[in-house]
Amino acid sequence: MSSALRNTLKMLAIAAACVPATAMAQNDGWVRSGVNVVVRSGTGACVMSGVWTPALAAASEACKECTPDLCPKPPAPPPPPPPKPAPKPEVKPEVKPEVKPAPPAKPTAVNVELKIELQGIPFNKAELTEDNKKELDVFLTKEMANLRTPGSTIGAMIISGHTDYIGSDSYNKKQSERRAQVVKDYVTAKGIDPKVIFWEGVGEKRPIPVTKFCTAKMPRKQLIECLAPNRRVTVEVVGVWMKPPPKPAPPKPEAKPEVKPEAKPAAKPAAKP
Repeated sequence: MSSALRNTLKMLAIAAACVPATAMAQNDGWVRSGVNVVVRSGTGACVMSGVWTPALAAASEACKECTPDLCPKPPAPPPPPPPKPAPKPEVKPEVKPEVKPAPPAKPTAVNVELKIELQGIPFNKAELTEDNKKELDVFLTKEMANLRTPGSTIGAMIISGHTDYIGSDSYNKKQSERRAQVVKDYVTAKGIDPKVIFWEGVGEKRPIPVTKFCTAKMPRKQLIECLAPNRRVTVEVVGVWMKPPPKPAPPKPEAKPEVKPEAKPAAKPAAKP
C-alpha cells in the first residue's frame, strides 16, 4: 500500500472519531446521513464506519469520491483493429507494340543500253538475210526482255543504215536509208512502238575498222566480200528496267528435338542355386 493511501486511511479514521452520533453506518463501509449521503469530516474526508474495509470501499458507489485510489480501474479499451492491408496495385497486362508488316520492297530502276550490228546485207540490196533476222529476233526477245516488262520503258530505239564505199555518195545515202527503213518495219511488226524509233541512213561514212585492209586493187568480187561487214544496220536501244526486288528467302524449318531411345533396365543376374 502506498504512503499516500496510508495517510488517507489515517485521516479517515480520525474523522470517524469526530462524526456526530446522529449519523448512521452503512454496510458499504461509509457513515451516511439520514438522506443517505456520505458524512464528511471537518477536513472534507469521508467518514468510515466500523465495518469499513478496503474491499467494501472499492465496491461502494462512493468509491470515486472517497477512496479513488481503491476503485477498480476501468478495463483498458480494446486495441484498435489492425490496419487493413493496402490494396495490391492492379497489374495490367503488358501491351506489346503492334508489329506492322514491313512494306513491300520496291523495284529498282536500272538504266539499260543495248546494241546490235546486223552485218552482211547482200550487195546492192536492202533486205535482211535469214541470219540477220534470227539475230534481230534474239535481240528483241531475250536481250530486250527486261525493257518489255510492266513498269519498264524503252526510251529510244535508234536504227542506222550503212553501206560500203562502192558506188556514189548519193546512191549509198539512199541505200542506207532503205536498209534502215526495212529494219524499222521489221521491229514495228514485232511490237516495238514506232513513237520511240528514230532511223537514219549514213551511207559509207562509218566503216568498220577491219575493212580498211580492203583495197580497190582486189578483184571486184573479192572486194565486195571483203566489204560485207560495212553493209549493215545498227540498232541501239536505251531505256529503264524496273528490276524487281529479290524474293525473300523461305523460312527455315524448325529443328525437331532429338528423341533418344528409352534406356532398358539392366537384366538382373540369375540367382545362384
